[in-house]
Amino acid sequence: MTEAEAKARQAANSPAMDKLARVGLVCRGVLYGLIGVLAVQIAFGSGGRQADKSGAISTVASLPFGAVILWIMAVGFAALALWQASEAVFGAHRLKDRVEPAGRVAVYVFVCAALLTMLLKHKAGSDDQRTQDLTGKLLALPAGQVIVGAIGLGVVALGVYWIRFGVKKEFRKELRPMPSRAGSVMDRLGLAGYLARGLIAGLAGVFVVQAAITFDPDKAGGIDATLRAFADTPAGPWLLAVVALGLLLFAGYCFGEARWRRT
Repeated sequence: MTEAEAKARQAANSPAMDKLARVGLVCRGVLYGLIGVLAVQIAFGSGGRQADKSGAISTVASLPFGAVILWIMAVGFAALALWQASEAVFGAHRLKDRVEPAGRVAVYVFVCAALLTMLLKHKAGSDDQRTQDLTGKLLALPAGQVIVGAIGLGVVALGVYWIRFGVKKEFRKELRPMPSRAGSVMDRLGLAGYLARGLIAGLAGVFVVQAAITFDPDKAGGIDATLRAFADTPAGPWLLAVVALGLLLFAGYCFGEARWRRT
């Protein structure tokens, strides 16, 4: 190991990075909690903002001292991205164990970029529109339908993985030992949260596959379009309300994770 690599690993495992990562996990909980609240509002006909990351960021921006909160969240998600990058580089020996933290890096960088965009330009684009634009560009490539279809199937597989992750309570491997009562609460929050995330990802993946089959990027959508689709099922808005509750419970899991997560 070179001196630069040793210093990078030392920085990744420093107490300062540990504290910043835990702040980031709290910010992650705030983001999911806001998306859940926006989804509940949509379910009962009072939602004005989109129930996605952009809608949640816009909600924070409208609060008193919203800019201060957004800066804290930007720092928190940047810390999460650095932490997961260090996990991908230093924390795993097998390739498959590097894939998940690398994927999280991409998500956290995206959220951090959206936060900075809101802070610097005072606007946040729609996740749905970004998804449709990207899908359209991919469909225009040679073998674009195959590429988009493969991505859609990958997102469906991610949804199935999250559901299994929650049902098997595999998230417990990421948590430190805790009192039995706290462990029981985290089990329930993690199960509900990962089930909700899995359902959303699975349906979003189905939409991407439909976009590939029909060669229509408008069939694809982000979190907001996927959540609204739950309200269009025979179960009506109540299914969306249940999924929204799952997101709120996952926010609670994130807050607990900030206390008990191994870093």
